[in-house]
Amino acid sequence: MKFKNLKEAKDALRAKYDEMKSEEDAEKFKSLNAEFEDIKSEIARMEALDAAEKAFAAEKAVEAKSEEKEAEGYEAAVKSFAAAARKGFNEGTPSAGGYTVPEDIETKIRRLRDAKASLRQLVSAETVKAPSGERTYQKRGVGKGFASVKEGGKIPQTDYPEYARVSYAVEKLGGYMIATNELLEDSDASIANEVTMWFAENARVTDNKLVLATLDSKYTRDESPATPASIASLDDIKKAVNVTLGQAFAPTSTIVTNDDGLQFLDTLKDKDGHSLVKATENNPLDMYLAIGFRRIPLHIVPNADLATNATKGVPFYIGDLKEACRLFDKKGLSILASNTAAVGDVNAFENDLTVWRGLMREDCELLDEEAYVLGYYKANLG
Repeated sequence: MKFKNLKEAKDALRAKYDEMKSEEDAEKFKSLNAEFEDIKSEIARMEALDAAEKAFAAEKAVEAKSEEKEAEGYEAAVKSFAAAARKGFNEGTPSAGGYTVPEDIETKIRRLRDAKASLRQLVSAETVKAPSGERTYQKRGVGKGFASVKEGGKIPQTDYPEYARVSYAVEKLGGYMIATNELLEDSDASIANEVTMWFAENARVTDNKLVLATLDSKYTRDESPATPASIASLDDIKKAVNVTLGQAFAPTSTIVTNDDGLQFLDTLKDKDGHSLVKATENNPLDMYLAIGFRRIPLHIVPNADLATNATKGVPFYIGDLKEACRLFDKKGLSILASNTAAVGDVNAFENDLTVWRGLMREDCELLDEEAYVLGYYKANLG
């Protein structure tokens, strides 16, 4: 039973009620009552839909207002940032390293940084306020069970869960870019966009370098360095996942390699000749390696960021990198400007340029070295 609107439905309900009052035949009354209940149910359905529609409209209005407020905040930040840039970042919010980048612009920088091939997404990351400190974390592993205890005997302590401490000390990381007078005379948006893209790209590459150096430290340290696995075939990857990592880490493992590594993996076929590298249904850009019953996500880092070693071969980082290492990020990006500095072959004063120096503060520390394995595939890559 359908009605155009609630008023029509309620009018029909009232009319049906009037019919029921004047009906003396029991069977006909029963039929009218059933129709009455049907109309009531339809009214309840229409009222529920109406309430839901109003709730959605209110929520949409709040979201729109929030987005509008965010846009206004970003526009104000862009205007303030561009004005500071034209004045050599000598006004605004000062910091130990120079002008503090407004939060709205820093947020956009971080979004752009994470939009490309960033290993930050695969490791655990924590924003810290103090430049150094310690953290306690629980290592993932497999318990060894309870021991047999005789009557009146002492119950031994179990070794699971296992806790460990990690210390961090954020490091000042920076670089510079040349700002031409033409850029400073450009629009506010152009100035903010230029700095945003520059900061985001360099922050992404910096993150990748920190993560890779931390993962490599297990194999390059002076005391008891581990030996990288040798990967010659799919079976070696299976062994790394099934045996070296085992059930403690295999279910949450990812394979990180470079363009050369993807080329090697893409040559691996199943018995029907199909590539073992598959694309996910929701996003064709998200890939995984099909190994038996496992689907191991693939994260490909450009060769420019993760180079193939001429001696060792193509690098493969296999494991749960969130359990393996952690990035400590001291929030707050800063910029210092100079029109008299000399950097490299560029003399800002002589060339009538402005040098912008950007600073960020981060550290990356190894957490659980059992959570991953590094292997190399040696082949003729020509």
